[in-house]
Amino acid sequence: MLTFFGKGPYGKGGDRSRSSADMLAVLQVVRGYWEALRVAGGLPARGQIDPRGMADCLDKVFLIEQIAPGLARFRLAGMALNDLLGMDLRGMPLSSLFEPMARARMGHELEQVFASPAIMEVWLEAERSVGRPALSGRMLLLPLAGVAGEPKLALGCLVTEGQLGRQPRRFAISGLVRELVTGSGLRVVPYTEAMEPAPPRSSGRAELRLVSSRG
Repeated sequence: MLTFFGKGPYGKGGDRSRSSADMLAVLQVVRGYWEALRVAGGLPARGQIDPRGMADCLDKVFLIEQIAPGLARFRLAGMALNDLLGMDLRGMPLSSLFEPMARARMGHELEQVFASPAIMEVWLEAERSVGRPALSGRMLLLPLAGVAGEPKLALGCLVTEGQLGRQPRRFAISGLVRELVTGSGLRVVPYTEAMEPAPPRSSGRAELRLVSSRG
């Protein structure tokens, strides 16, 4: 049974500042665990996920289920995610972590995670105001094998760098990478800079998605 627990090394409301190298290390652990569960290029099933394989990252790990095209909600969420909004995220939509102008783009990309399927990594920048200092983050979404008659699922991880400040904290998208899961391999697809959903450009070769500023 998959369950997430604990408050992480800093405790609720504490300092979650960590370097970019630390953030990358956490993402690599979660992705490495997911990759290790793949058999013959297939996707891992939810029943294969054992929290002990990500024991040091559980407060930053989550599980989402698709509820409609481009929409998903949290089925499970670690304490680090709950701290961002100051509430238990179970049952809340994934879009609750994003600023309103970022939700359309996130919904479009989320649909690709479930439909293609695809891996997605998103670079995030939190809104700033009095009591809300600089806070950036990276989110990783990893699709899981579907079961007939049940919602599609994805394993995720969200790591942040900076001070949490006052709650809630929501994010804009500053860049993203989407990798199609194609048999036993992965293929990186092009990025369209427009924030509104748009078909990807056809370049004839795989390329990294560009990172765009918030403007």
